[in-house]
Amino acid sequence: MAPTLQDRTKSPEEPAGSQTVGENNDWKQGNQSDTSCDRILLQDDPWKPCQRSRATVKGWLLKLRTCLGTVCGIEWYGYAALGISMAILSFLVDLSVTKLLRAHHWLYLKLEGNSLLQFFCWTLYPACLCAVASSFTDNICPFSTGLYSRGLGSGIPEVRTMLAGIEMPHYLSLTNLFTKLLALTCTLAAGSTVFLGKVERAAGEMLVVAAAVGVASCFGAPISGVLFSVEVMCSHFALRHYCPCFFSAACGASMFRLLSVWSGEEETPQALFKTNFPSSLPFYPLEIILFALLGLLCGAVSCCYLFCHRRILRFTKTNAFLLQMLATEKALYSGVVALFLASLTFPPSAGQYMASKLTMKQLLASLLDSRQWSSQSHNASVQLGPDALLEWSSSGSPLLSLAVFLLMKMWMMVLAWTLPLPTGYFMPVFVYGAALGRLLGEAVAYVSSTGLTSSQLQASINPGGYALAGAAAFSGAVTHTLSPALLALELTGQFSHALPILLATLLANAVARSGHRPSFYDALSIGKKLPHLPSLVKASPRLPFTPIGQVLGPKSVQLQKVAGPVEVQHAVNTSTDQQIPVVDSHESRIVLGFVLRSELLMFLRHCTTDGVTQTLEKHLDEVCCIYPTAVLLSPHNTVQEAHSILNLVGVQSLCVADRGRLVGIITWPEMKRILEDLAKEI
Repeated sequence: MAPTLQDRTKSPEEPAGSQTVGENNDWKQGNQSDTSCDRILLQDDPWKPCQRSRATVKGWLLKLRTCLGTVCGIEWYGYAALGISMAILSFLVDLSVTKLLRAHHWLYLKLEGNSLLQFFCWTLYPACLCAVASSFTDNICPFSTGLYSRGLGSGIPEVRTMLAGIEMPHYLSLTNLFTKLLALTCTLAAGSTVFLGKVERAAGEMLVVAAAVGVASCFGAPISGVLFSVEVMCSHFALRHYCPCFFSAACGASMFRLLSVWSGEEETPQALFKTNFPSSLPFYPLEIILFALLGLLCGAVSCCYLFCHRRILRFTKTNAFLLQMLATEKALYSGVVALFLASLTFPPSAGQYMASKLTMKQLLASLLDSRQWSSQSHNASVQLGPDALLEWSSSGSPLLSLAVFLLMKMWMMVLAWTLPLPTGYFMPVFVYGAALGRLLGEAVAYVSSTGLTSSQLQASINPGGYALAGAAAFSGAVTHTLSPALLALELTGQFSHALPILLATLLANAVARSGHRPSFYDALSIGKKLPHLPSLVKASPRLPFTPIGQVLGPKSVQLQKVAGPVEVQHAVNTSTDQQIPVVDSHESRIVLGFVLRSELLMFLRHCTTDGVTQTLEKHLDEVCCIYPTAVLLSPHNTVQEAHSILNLVGVQSLCVADRGRLVGIITWPEMKRILEDLAKEI
């Protein structure tokens, strides 16, 4: 029986080839490997301490693995461990951020009576934290701020690029993970002053699962976490990832909620933002029109916001002063920008119009309140209490505070996202959409209180429902996804508003996607020059349709079927590909298939005896198996077609042939180079 492809790939490791092609040096590595094998045989049974105990433990571990394997596959335990570990990390980050925010608030209150010291406390605290986070990340993990990244961000554009098949070395290292966790804690401890959020990130199939677990462990929302990974992360989502994603996301969300119970924050696992919307009459049928108008409004505002975001990204990439500062003085830039933003949100000044004392979680919880602020602010008998509503009414009118909040946070978010900090972008957008919906809901409640509508309709209007729909619609429009609609329901448990929320999100997406505008994450990928083809399509629709023959690299290494040891050795030394194409002859270049690199190494060993080349040289087709190519590309195929075939077929290389004659080879490193060159043209 002819050996299969899987059998032939299990070959000994490849020895390091020399850089020359001389006959005397070709077999030196073989002699060295034989000598090393002899040395290993001399030390066949080296002494190890506690051999009996080690053997006992190893035996029990093997039995445990066998028992666990009888229940389900070992990989499922890995999925569960991934979800649980991400939930623990997310909970620890939240706990640390809460302690730091309380310390800042305590210090600010202790300085009450001295406005100058309070100003320094309010501004220098987040500025120092942002500077420390930027400097720490840049010094410990400089590769994360290198080729593709000016601002670190949430890492979603980079994960999307890796899921598309492009390798990014060191990005998923443990050093990078723990560095980003510490820096993320410092960034979030800056509070709503900088207005940045949290996104966890964790590598093919495991990376897809980790993308879903990141959202599930942050918000305790497993279903929307999986949907988010399908929409944002993967251009081609395989159905085999479906069950692992849900299983790992459920484990992460369950552990995240149980940790809140065990820590004493909650009595029982429940929604992260528990609301008390009326269930008997959540909304009137005529309010569906208002929710539709809210979706259109969120879509229009998202277009304005994305336009400003793309402009500021382009400015940071073209301004010489900012380029120099972001390249050499990241900590200084982060500290100065954070200091400027904090000075604008100082509570005794403009901060009183933006509820600046509230954290991100408190902001969202207050915006989702079902009470009507406009009616309560004019009713002296109703006590607002020392809760978040008092912060929105400190300016005298909650509607005025909401309007100032929306106007100021629009450009402050755009400026804050130029900071080279590890942070998340979704939560600030979600809160901004909630404020936009809350403003519309309060306006509707105010109009109904003027007597234009019945008192029954006025009492049934719930501004919190508009805030929830606005949060889902605006965040969905910015990211070009529908998963925020489900996330809003999972965060609050208010499934009575499922229809208006979904309607608003659909309409907002329709407005935001019109004109082939890039989403927020697409703009980040383009700004970072990431080789992510779906983002390049949004930026320049004609660019990915470039014929592959125009961008193909130099002539690749190829072997003829009658190649001898010298030609094979030269191919092994000059190429690192695992599959090398085989042609009929160098003159005809008719593609016959490919040969595995492991078989070429075996061929070289068969052609040598005691380090000397045999007198009768064997040919390549006599020893190695030439596998036929499953897919042949034409030079007239586009870059997008070649990228899609590499993704769907799951191969590492594809031959490009013109009428059967080999023109070149497309590999993932070659595709990465092509996409990088195309990204530079944008």
